Amino acid sequence: MARVLVAATNYGTWAEELQAQWDALKRAGHEVTLITPQGKKPLPFAISIDPTFYDPIQKVTVNPADVCDRCKELVASDEWAYPKKFSEVNMDDYDAITMAGGPGVTLDFCNSWELHQLILKAIKQNKVVGALCYSVAALVFCRDPENDYKSVIYGHKITAHPRAWDFYGPGMAMDYKLYGATADNAGTDVVTPGFIIPLEDLVRDAVGPNGACIARVNANRESPQVYYDGTFVTGTSVESSIAFGDLLVKVLRERGL
Repeated sequence: MARVLVAATNYGTWAEELQAQWDALKRAGHEVTLITPQGKKPLPFAISIDPTFYDPIQKVTVNPADVCDRCKELVASDEWAYPKKFSEVNMDDYDAITMAGGPGVTLDFCNSWELHQLILKAIKQNKVVGALCYSVAALVFCRDPENDYKSVIYGHKITAHPRAWDFYGPGMAMDYKLYGATADNAGTDVVTPGFIIPLEDLVRDAVGPNGACIARVNANRESPQVYYDGTFVTGTSVESSIAFGDLLVKVLRERGL
């Protein structure tokens, strides 16, 4: 059994990107500890829990009804209700850290010093570091002071949410409405011009000339895209959520955990 930190944003996680790896790790018997920047329940981005949501960029209905039902069940239960803050945990006490994606991570993951310290320590201790979809941005901006402040993914093969899938275009605007929001856990009322950062471009720069950015625009539920490179387990986007959770479990097993 491994002790795994599962990190999620407080500004809008993509529901399945948290649920799939959470359920996979628990089914495998691992001890999971949920962490968020504010220590509040990580609420799903509202459209990520809507089975009728049609992605206008990819032109596909994204969220299976059974997945939405499971995510609503988790939000209503106590499973995600009492996370710890990033600042309240020590990587020494855990075997792995993995991060769920969602639009909110670009607001409270990318430049989180506390999260970066957990990632850096995990890497130095040769522990598994997982990142799905836009949470890969936390790896891009996590810099190694012992390697000329290059990104920690420099020289690695890392997946990225493809540029072609980004919400980007004329008049594009995106709010961060949350499913299950309350007065004391309301997220943010910011509106951004689509996704804040072009993740594929940043990953291509961050991995350097000897690394690789894997950004398959034909990835789908039948052919998901995940990758394991030494320390890092990464996955493209929501369509790869189940494969990402399965790969995490496989890597932990191969490490004898």
